[in-house]
Amino acid sequence: MTMAATLVRRRLPFYTVLKTQCRSGYIVLLPEAAQDQNAPQTTFNAKQLPEINNLTTEECISLVGKLSLDFESGLWNVEEKCKNESELSPDLFQDVLEPLEKVSAPLDAAWGMMKTLYLTNSKIMTEKCYMTIHERARRARTQKFYNEQIFSACKKQDLTELSEERKRVVSKYVLEGRLNGLELNNVNKEKLKAVLNRINYEKGNFRGKVKVTTDNFKHTIIDPNVMRDFPENLTKSMAYDRSQYNRGPWTITLQPHIYSQFMEYCPLRDLRWNVWQAHVRRSSNDGEKSVETSTHIEELRSLRREQAKLLGFESFAHMSMKTKMAGNVENVTGVLERLRKKALLAQEKEISDLQNFAEVRGFEGTLELWDVPYWKRKQLRTLYSFDEEKLKEYFPFPKVLNELFALCKHLFNIEIVQEKTTNVWHPDVQFYNIFDSDSREPIASFFLDPYMRSGEKKGMQDAPGWMITLRNKSKICDHQPLATLLFNFTPPSEGLPCLLTFKDVRQLFSKFGNALQHLLTTATYSDVSGMSNIEWDAVEVCSNFMTHWLYHAETVRSLSSHYKTEEPLPEELLGSLEQLPRLLAGYELCWQLYYSALDLKLHTSKDFWLDIVRELWPQYSKFPLDKRDAHPCSFSAIFSEEWAAAYYCHLWAQVMAADVFSAFQEAGLENTNELASVGKRLRSTFLSLGGSCHPSEVFRRFRGRDPSPNALLWSLGLKKQTTGTPVESVA
Repeated sequence: MTMAATLVRRRLPFYTVLKTQCRSGYIVLLPEAAQDQNAPQTTFNAKQLPEINNLTTEECISLVGKLSLDFESGLWNVEEKCKNESELSPDLFQDVLEPLEKVSAPLDAAWGMMKTLYLTNSKIMTEKCYMTIHERARRARTQKFYNEQIFSACKKQDLTELSEERKRVVSKYVLEGRLNGLELNNVNKEKLKAVLNRINYEKGNFRGKVKVTTDNFKHTIIDPNVMRDFPENLTKSMAYDRSQYNRGPWTITLQPHIYSQFMEYCPLRDLRWNVWQAHVRRSSNDGEKSVETSTHIEELRSLRREQAKLLGFESFAHMSMKTKMAGNVENVTGVLERLRKKALLAQEKEISDLQNFAEVRGFEGTLELWDVPYWKRKQLRTLYSFDEEKLKEYFPFPKVLNELFALCKHLFNIEIVQEKTTNVWHPDVQFYNIFDSDSREPIASFFLDPYMRSGEKKGMQDAPGWMITLRNKSKICDHQPLATLLFNFTPPSEGLPCLLTFKDVRQLFSKFGNALQHLLTTATYSDVSGMSNIEWDAVEVCSNFMTHWLYHAETVRSLSSHYKTEEPLPEELLGSLEQLPRLLAGYELCWQLYYSALDLKLHTSKDFWLDIVRELWPQYSKFPLDKRDAHPCSFSAIFSEEWAAAYYCHLWAQVMAADVFSAFQEAGLENTNELASVGKRLRSTFLSLGGSCHPSEVFRRFRGRDPSPNALLWSLGLKKQTTGTPVESVA
């Protein structure tokens, strides 16, 4: 065994936790593991298709370690050039940003490959191995945004003579540097470093305690009558023995993929209440004190206020807006309020109608929150004949996929062609090239791994679909975009094709919308190509846009037919799909608005979190707040994930996507030529420009104006669609 060593000079990023004072100087960087001279050496070319099926665990670790060191060495060379200003030419891109792109590309591509492997083959890429690689790659990949020399060079760059795309690249480095504290003096840098370390510590505590309280709740069902109407996939997930899932016993847990469906199908009201209250009381002060998160909520809020103050912002939410299309908190709250007025008014009637519906069917008492999912499902089935199990017989996966490709061909003038000679990591995996209709060479490619594999695929229960970036487009490196699409659909068996639920079809269209934005970009630089550098509240626009086609009757007819008889989807089922977004739309929208408003208020106000809940709740819900409801104590998206002061982004993207789709409606969804024209415009804006242009400008180029919430309200049936209705801008 030998140990290789690489001598490089670098500065550690200021946020790194150090037990000794960090000083500039020469240090020796060693690989994470010793390398066997007899072991095969891993080679990697980011331009070639990755041979994921041939990788071993040891090769993965070695590869990421080597590419991280290569990147850090390249970064040091750029840094040294920035220090010697006399060596710098007036062209910042030639001397700094393009060399950075060239040393970043291999590591970025390898990282996408590792993530794909982790999600598709847990035998090779265990969680421990993945986390080791993840942390090593993350540290390396983010160093370019923590480098003072590169930051200083970008700040000095005169933007007036640059192209729009180059301005966005430079602005990205400047903004990232500012938010990372590179403008602070040494004292405040140390303070910020300490604050960020404490934030990560508190987020870890919050995450761990919510996981404990989520995992601890279990309730066993023995009576098969309770499970009578449960769908097969849910019954299997709950069964003690999956091979005999119809015999029981079955276990209820608070895992999202079980909890949400259970609340829809459980016929016993007391049992629904028991599970609901366990869900909303996770990590609350009413439970075990060792797993309460209230103190972590307040500590995180305090630390984030301190972080924002050090960086010169009024609040953490105001700081967050620097990376958002909305621009400022006032714009967001204004849009939320306009939507709230419509949604709350509709919610009152919807709940009254649902109460009457339930009473006619024997329900006694007043509907509560834990009753709504169950009776909503009943109402949907009774009024619109919606039956998920019957519906999926009309959505065989091969037909849905082919028609999705046909829709993209018509809208965006592309051909999607399967290539069967490419190496893949499992026989189920398919590989596709994308061509412009008049081109012979592919402009992009993607892998499709559609089916569940027990014991292999990771993290697919709570996130049933993924779009993984394997390689960004880069004209500097001559890289074409490459992606992986992962799903967890039920595989074909015993002559039965893969049949998709309507939720599966939505997931497919949504993730393919993400993929199109990555694959059809025409940007020059990887830092702003595809979905890179898109403001958070605009990043889901294309994914949401694609799902709107599933509520257009002709589109659904084209992608559906019975898997045995090939008969078309019955009109009553087609009608149920068209009504699906509108049932309890005001009620559902109010919940999105409430959580968005709660997040912003928590990150602008110093009031105790429970007081904020009590203030906001009656503004959004017609149901009283249960005295033991502590839902913020498990609000992981904002307290342990990355959505603090950004939860509204999901709704903002829905507003924009509905407005984008309304352009197709105005052109006439049956007008083939006009649809192609609007599709061409969408491709040249949203799909082509990616993060190389601010999303507000991208939208204006597509729509000719700023976005409006009207289209979303119309699509949900919360506002009448009339000609001549004045546009209400969200900006």
